[in-house]
Amino acid sequence: MPQRDLLLPWRTALDNAAIAVEKGGASRAEARTRTRPLFERFGLASFENARPAQLSGGMRQRVSFLRTLMAEKDILLLDEPFGALDSITRAQMQEWLVQAMAAIPRTVLLVTRDVDEALLLSHRVVVLSERPGRVVGVLDANRGFEGSMRQIVTSPEFVSLKEQALEALGS
Repeated sequence: MPQRDLLLPWRTALDNAAIAVEKGGASRAEARTRTRPLFERFGLASFENARPAQLSGGMRQRVSFLRTLMAEKDILLLDEPFGALDSITRAQMQEWLVQAMAAIPRTVLLVTRDVDEALLLSHRVVVLSERPGRVVGVLDANRGFEGSMRQIVTSPEFVSLKEQALEALGS
């Protein structure tokens, strides 16, 4: 899943999400049938026939993520999926991603420049240096954080992890 949603403006949200199924050899009708049930789970119910221009940034990202999931790959590659969103929508999408991945588990490789995002969404964080990129730190971020995002990011455990990440970035 690239940074930008890359939805095709002439296709509906449902047809955009179903592209991966079509690429797998299914007819458009079959692809729609397989994709449609996930629209409610992804907070997109009643927007199946909307064009991308009619969707908010967060909704467009969810359609893009659903398209990525529909490819049914074992590993998802997410390249700064929320980088183009405002901070409120970004936080909502981060919470949504945690819930979506709990419902439909996959291995995810997330690329982000946001330390908080990396720590919130990952089990393991690999910190890379500037060019040429090399590993300068590896953090176990899966500490069983509970509570709201605000409670998590202000907890002593999270703050300690963030300090470790920032220290590795400074090296």
